[in-house]
Amino acid sequence: MSATVKRKFRHVRLRKKLGGTPTRPRLAVHFSGRHITAQVIDDTIGKTLVSVNTTEAELRAKPGARANVATACEVGKLIAERAAAHKITKVVFDRGGFKYHGKIKALADAAREGGFEF
Repeated sequence: MSATVKRKFRHVRLRKKLGGTPTRPRLAVHFSGRHITAQVIDDTIGKTLVSVNTTEAELRAKPGARANVATACEVGKLIAERAAAHKITKVVFDRGGFKYHGKIKALADAAREGGFEF
């Protein structure tokens, strides 16, 4: 089984157990080879409340902006800032089937420093 297939199985298993609510939305994270995406989602209405992506001009303009630990830290801080503007502080962390180390851990730690509780 390929790594992608294993990740998708882990993600399905995780999503059975967790979901976003209006009081505690889901912080979903995804990594590709080049980009990082983080979204705060309310699953009851199926709506993305806040999102950050490395394809945005603000993040793309920075030197060395690619899917690495340093960029993951910036994305974590930025998603926490944008969510705070919408008065969102408590979230459920959805690692998207990725293992909790490296970029995932860096983004989660930065989001916690930014004000998220999970």
